[in-house]
Formats: sequence, C-alpha cells, structure tokens
Amino acid sequence: MNKRNFLILHGLGGSGQDHWQTWLAEELAARNYQVFYPVFSNFDSPNKEVWLKELASTLDLIPKHQPLTVITHSLGCILWLHFAARFKRNIASRAILVAPPSPRVILSEAQSFFPVPLDRKSLYVAAEETLFVHSSNDPYCSLEDTIFYKNIGLPSITFPNMGHINAASGHGEWPWILEQCLMTETRAISV
Repeated sequence: MNKRNFLILHGLGGSGQDHWQTWLAEELAARNYQVFYPVFSNFDSPNKEVWLKELASTLDLIPKHQPLTVITHSLGCILWLHFAARFKRNIASRAILVAPPSPRVILSEAQSFFPVPLDRKSLYVAAEETLFVHSSNDPYCSLEDTIFYKNIGLPSITFPNMGHINAASGHGEWPWILEQCLMTETRAISV
C-alpha cells in the first residue's frame, strides 16, 4: 500500500459508474493507494448535517499519519467548505475542488448547504494546499460567479468549455485529475 490516501467526495445525485470520480477511484486503487469514496445518504435530496456526520465518520477511518488528498465535485465542494469552516482542523495535505456550484444560486434539492462559507482561513487550516477547478461554461456556476471562489485568494484554474465536468459533459476518464493526484504537492497546480 502506498503512503498517500485519497478521499473522493461526490455531489448531488452521486457520481455513478461513468463519472470521472469513479474512474479516478479505480485508477488510484489500481496503483495501490488507499481510496475512500463514501456514498452519502439520500444523495438526491441531501441534508448538510447528515452529510457532515458521514464525512466525519469516514475521516475517522483514514490513517492520520499519512498524507491525504481530498478530491471533491460539485456539492461535495460545498460540503468540504462547510466541514473546513465548522471543524477548523488540519485534515489534508491537498484539496482539489472541482466544479463548485455558484454560492449565490440556491439549489432547491440542497437548500441546507446554503449559504456557502467562503472562508480562506478555514481552508488554509483544513488543507495545506487548495485548488479550485472551474469550467468556463458550467451550468451550475457561471463564469461570473467563479469570482466568489477566486476572491478567496487560493489557486484557481478555469478550463474552457468543460460543462459541469461530469459524465454528462463527457468526463468519464479524465487524465488531468489523475496527474494532479499523483504529482508532488509543489508541482500539483501546474497546467
């Protein structure tokens, strides 16, 4: 077993077999990394408090003495932001937040996740390095709304025309995210 661990957090509706997160989990496991990929309860109509408890339970299973990379998608990004803001403790060496939804457009299925905490200090505590990944045409976060995340002051990448960066927008296999997971921390955000 390799010395790094990975925690993958899905969003609203889960990720499913064709999503890059499932592909990533399989690729990392095939390389002998320990991968934690919880399926949160009631993922079509989630409750923030329930998901926070389930995330805390999953984190209790992860060895504390090994580096952890957290990879989130969509509502999973907002879950991570809430966790970081509430618990204010170091969890990960890296966090990669892919396609976070707009913090100003409340998703009716996930109302309990709003408002979204956009707290730079908490993110600095939760992970030594955080990277936001956006798409220029994400239907859940307009290019204008990515400014809420960019204003936090942490590294951010915007890819052109990748939709919501999910299976529906053609992202099953996504080699870039695998490369990010396997790179050393100092080179991880190079594009």
